Amino acid sequence: MHRRKNDHRHLWVLSGTGEGPCLTRALIDQGWRVSVSVVSFQGSLPYLDFPLEALWVGPIAGVEGIKEILNNSISRKKTFDFVIDATHPFAEVISSDLQIACGELSQPLIRFEREIENVFGAKILSDLTDLSNNNFEDKNVLLAIGFRQLSEAVKLLHMQGAIVFARVLPSSDSYRKALNALLPAKNVAVVRPFEYDSSGEIESALCRHWSIDAVVCRQSGGVTEKSWQLVCRENDIDLFLIARPEPCKGVDTVNTYIDLFNKIMDFN
Repeated sequence: MHRRKNDHRHLWVLSGTGEGPCLTRALIDQGWRVSVSVVSFQGSLPYLDFPLEALWVGPIAGVEGIKEILNNSISRKKTFDFVIDATHPFAEVISSDLQIACGELSQPLIRFEREIENVFGAKILSDLTDLSNNNFEDKNVLLAIGFRQLSEAVKLLHMQGAIVFARVLPSSDSYRKALNALLPAKNVAVVRPFEYDSSGEIESALCRHWSIDAVVCRQSGGVTEKSWQLVCRENDIDLFLIARPEPCKGVDTVNTYIDLFNKIMDFN
């Protein structure tokens, strides 16, 4: 794959966490030209005022979709020096697709992975099915795991005799999936995670309103996980974390902005 000279340095950042805008701004301030991909319109809003080369919104069509973007960048003489996978730690499909596509086209790829947070009193679940190995009978359980695994989690908890509640994102798709998971509307809260501050006042109020005994969320790191730990400690609630998937093997991985900057600046 042809490389551009460093006076035209260009990165493609695939963003899926709250750190994405800060990371992108830092890269721009370092003199890089940056193109960004996000999944949703809501996710694109923090980037609208950024001086980006491109902002792509929506899902990417697998390995072939990634290769199409990479090949188009070559034909338009805007080749990427690096692709930065800063997607969510649980977005396993896109990370795997990136590894395959970039490998086939000899495109340098770096994974920006949140560090694993210290766990204070939380119980780690190896995966969602591990819910069956815990006693939730007659307990009010709040799920904050996104909508993709919601139906499975609700089913497992109902089998244990739990009363299940869910916090979902403010989108029609998320709300519909929650109702399809056989949750009554009164047991569903449509709230953007820790939207106003990281202290979790809204989440704490929800837990008190529903008399929550246990919260199940993902070991995703970042503000969301830290905030759930704070909410659960302050309200004496049991916290269960679904273990983060193992990162893709064979991909350069960094955990801090400094490590990322050092790696890309070493590139000649």
